[in-house]
Amino acid sequence: MAGSPGTGAGAPGNGGSGATAGASNAAGGVAGSHSAGAGSGSAGASHSAGASGSAGASGSGGAAGAGSFAPCPASDPCKILPLGDSITWGINYGGGYRIKLFTHASTDSQKITFVGYDAANPPTSAALSALGSASSMWVAKHEGHSGWTIKQDDDLVTGKSTATNDSVNYTGKKVVADFGPHIVLVHLGTNDMAQGATGAPDRLGTLIDHVVADAPNALVVVASIIPVPSYASSVATFNKAVPGVVMTRTNAGKHVIYVDMFSALTNSDLGSDQVHPNEGGYEKMAVVWYKAIKPYLH
Repeated sequence: MAGSPGTGAGAPGNGGSGATAGASNAAGGVAGSHSAGAGSGSAGASHSAGASGSAGASGSGGAAGAGSFAPCPASDPCKILPLGDSITWGINYGGGYRIKLFTHASTDSQKITFVGYDAANPPTSAALSALGSASSMWVAKHEGHSGWTIKQDDDLVTGKSTATNDSVNYTGKKVVADFGPHIVLVHLGTNDMAQGATGAPDRLGTLIDHVVADAPNALVVVASIIPVPSYASSVATFNKAVPGVVMTRTNAGKHVIYVDMFSALTNSDLGSDQVHPNEGGYEKMAVVWYKAIKPYLH
C-alpha cells in the first residue's frame, strides 16, 4: 500500500511542505495524510458538443457520444491531468484510480498519458507488470494533494500557490497552462466538507472557470465526491449542487461534463479510514472516469 492513510474522519494534512506534505492540518482536512516518500441520478449536464452525460445510479456518467468535439490528438497519447486531493493521489493503493484508468485504456488500445508535476505514490511493480508492454507508456504524474481544498487546487491553476508538496515547489507554476492537457479530471471538495463546506459549490465553479480559461479546448470532467460517512450531510448538500455548477458552464458552450462518482461507491469501497477508497473503490472510480472519456480517445 502507498502511504499511511489518515484515521477515521481525522485531520490529515494540508499539503504543506516537503516530503511529509500531508502529515498535519490544523484545519482538520479529511482527504488525508500520507508520507509522500512512500511508493506510494441523472447527470444533468448535456455536453454542448454532443456528448450528453447520464450518470444514473451506477455513476458511470459522462459522454454518450463525442460528436464533433475532439480534444485528443488522433495519433499521440491524450494528455490527462488528474486534479484533486489525496483521493486523486491514491491513499491506500499505489497509483490510485490512475493506474486502474490507464489499465482500462491500454486494454482497449487507447493511448493516454498523465501530466502534472507530482509523481508521488507510484503503482507497485506487480501492477506495472500486469500491464505488459503497455507499462512502458505509464507516467506517474498527477496533481493530487493530500488535505487540500478546492481553493488550494485553484491556486495551482492560477499560479498563486507558493506551497511545496511532495518535494515540488509550486511557486510560479500554473498546472493547466504549463501542461496543456487534453482532458482534466476533477474530484475535489472532500476537504472542504471538514474545513468549511459553505460556498464550496461556488469555489468549484470558479476553479472550473480557471481551468477552462487555460485549456479552452480540453474536456473537463467534474465528479461528485465519493462518500465520506463522517460528513454525510455536507457531502449530500455539496453533491446536489455539483450538476448545476457543471450545467451552467455546459450551457455557456464550455466543454465541461459531470459524472456521478458518489453513486458508484459505497462505504464498503472505502479503506479503514472511511475516507479514501480501497483498491476496489479506486477501480470503481476508474470505471466512471473511463466511461466518460472513452468516446474522446483514440
